[in-house]
Amino acid sequence: MPVLTDTFALSNGVTIPKIGFGTWQIPDGPKTYDSVRTAIDTGYRHIDTARAYGNEASVGRAVRDSGIQREDIFITTKCPAEVKDPAGARHAFERSTAALDLGPVDLYLIHAPWPWNAIGSDHRAGNIEVWKVFEELYAAGSTRSIGVSNFTVADLESLTAATSVLPQVNQIRWFVGHTEPETTAYCHDKGILVEGYSPLATGRLLKNREIAAIAGKYGKSVAQVSIRYLLQKDILPLPKSTTPSRIAENADVDFELSAEDVAALDALDAGGI
Repeated sequence: MPVLTDTFALSNGVTIPKIGFGTWQIPDGPKTYDSVRTAIDTGYRHIDTARAYGNEASVGRAVRDSGIQREDIFITTKCPAEVKDPAGARHAFERSTAALDLGPVDLYLIHAPWPWNAIGSDHRAGNIEVWKVFEELYAAGSTRSIGVSNFTVADLESLTAATSVLPQVNQIRWFVGHTEPETTAYCHDKGILVEGYSPLATGRLLKNREIAAIAGKYGKSVAQVSIRYLLQKDILPLPKSTTPSRIAENADVDFELSAEDVAALDALDAGGI
């Protein structure tokens, strides 16, 4: 599947495969190991995990056992959302890299601008302190690129005004009907790649009749059209599944949606999903 070998170029020149395999809510152990091995065997070369997922060790083992050269697989992990101090950030990175056991990571993200139990609270000062640690890790070559997740325009502006390295990625919730236009436009303007997690709205899109009607024209599934839509918007999709057939289906998106069908999907934003 050629799209699995296509790449976006980050602002620092690092290339990142255009589709990532997400591992959120996949438990550590055989579930994660088998899913990641299946994804790699299918042709995925970009695996997304996080300290908070608790499955980094299984991700790392699956990558090591895959037989694929380490430099040919792109690994993302994330600093926990509740960590907002330099010592905590350093410790989290050490724990993540030890669990993965894959050497330098390819992308390290601040998981959210606030702790999950205090969404929307103000941690701008803490994010700046954590980002300075990220800049040190990046300068040392411990991570090839750095970024953020769940950051709004205001969060990004606060961070970049007080630091030196512009985030190379912002990973946000992004799917048909929920396209975060303000944040997306800002990131594209600044050269920050947008990654879209939950590209199927954690399964909710699969029953959508409008998307199903479009999918029928192409002989594709709702999932495939939904993932293709992100790619045509220059958003990097991070589909997740533990089912081998769906892992393969989600990557089989080497087709082109017409401008008319993209516009029809755009219109679903106003109506909501």
